[in-house]
Amino acid sequence: MYRSLFAFILISLFTVNNSAAGQSGAASTGETRTERIRSGTIGTGNTSVGGVSTGSTSVRDTGTGQIRIVDRPVSFSERREAGMLRYIEEHYGLKQSNLEFTPRMIVLHWTEIETFEGTFQTFNQETTSRTDISGAGDVNVSIQFVVDRDGTIYRLQPENWMARHVIGLNHVSIGIENVGTGTRSSDTLTDAQIEANVLLIRDLITRYPTIEYVIGHHEYQRFENDPLWGELDQGYRTIKIDPGDRFMAAVRAQIRDLEMKGPPK
Repeated sequence: MYRSLFAFILISLFTVNNSAAGQSGAASTGETRTERIRSGTIGTGNTSVGGVSTGSTSVRDTGTGQIRIVDRPVSFSERREAGMLRYIEEHYGLKQSNLEFTPRMIVLHWTEIETFEGTFQTFNQETTSRTDISGAGDVNVSIQFVVDRDGTIYRLQPENWMARHVIGLNHVSIGIENVGTGTRSSDTLTDAQIEANVLLIRDLITRYPTIEYVIGHHEYQRFENDPLWGELDQGYRTIKIDPGDRFMAAVRAQIRDLEMKGPPK
């Protein structure tokens, strides 16, 4: 039985009007960070880097002002769900009856595939064909969001379902893939993707005040001695360079007012 369609209907609160995040509330000096996020006193900035405005209509619905998210659910049968639950138990020691989790961070990636359709077909497979990770479980890699090169935001599975996208941190993180690739010194990611990531991050932290961190995939191993780290297999690591320092610097410059943490030093 496929549950993804029903899950997307039930969780359609995702496309929340971002204008609420821009309303400044009267925050008392005693408010916690979570209370300030909910009241709108964190996350009201509208800055730009390299001429990219976070208020562009390319990512917002011009009629409603809401962030525009296109739901494109991947295949998620009972077999795949069972595989993810088994993966979570084996790698994190968490025995769960469903895939729901409380997000503490957002992890940005690039796809290493230059088209959205190619990316979608990769995630749509229920088992992995990658020999570098199949030894740690045959359930396929997955992701909550993909941002295309023109800034279109796609949601591939419910955002509060765990996905297999970052070793050690899947149980606490929402992942955002960006269509494109690169090297340690350059990348093919676009200004439209920077803008879309900024808007999506702002949207997510408004709806999930538990989120404290925004990191790049290449920074994940710096959490190995952090309490958030969950990977039980000491030999299961991969070297990552995505989405690179340039992209992360551009995104972080535009979300500075959100007071998000980066990886441990």
